[in-house]
Amino acid sequence: MNSFSSIIESQRFNVYSGSLLTAFFGLFAYEHFSKFQQTNDWALLLVVISETLAAVFLICRSNPKTVSIVPSDWLVAMIGTFSPLFFRPAEWGILPMASILIIMGTLLQIISLISLNRSIAMVAAKREIKTSWMYRIVRHPLYASYSLLFGGYVLTHTTFMNLLVYTILIVFLCIRIFREERHLAQDQTYRTYMFNVRYRLIPFVF
Repeated sequence: MNSFSSIIESQRFNVYSGSLLTAFFGLFAYEHFSKFQQTNDWALLLVVISETLAAVFLICRSNPKTVSIVPSDWLVAMIGTFSPLFFRPAEWGILPMASILIIMGTLLQIISLISLNRSIAMVAAKREIKTSWMYRIVRHPLYASYSLLFGGYVLTHTTFMNLLVYTILIVFLCIRIFREERHLAQDQTYRTYMFNVRYRLIPFVF
């Protein structure tokens, strides 16, 4: 564990991981901007804006009080963070009107990011525990916004690859939820919050 901790805290790891994320995001943005120029579909730009906002908030996040040094937590976090960047615009969608879900998901994400502010994290970590705004409704509103936004994306850009990416995203979002809550529940404040806000992702469902 000590060797893994030294790796993730090293400058080299930060440079490599940041460079990799930048490369994947650059390709993602290029594909969507190119498609937008062909179709003038504003939902494509909203998807890019969504990922840009998440990246900006991650860069500006505060230093954690505690952070998981469990290798599997980092693997889950990396897959959950990188997987949306593999979505690609398509020529056909099973339900084009589902672009409204992209708009709703983006708005929910913006509100969730403002609610979370600099306490956003990629891997399970404790910063300031947020309990207001969207966090009064569900414990993970940001993940709820991803589910809605990219669900709309797959319905409007339907390919086997996009469906596979969405499945991976949802599976790893759920795993991240349990991993993060296990880490945060070491704090009494968060345990009380979990008791008061029962649902993780969808009110009255999960």
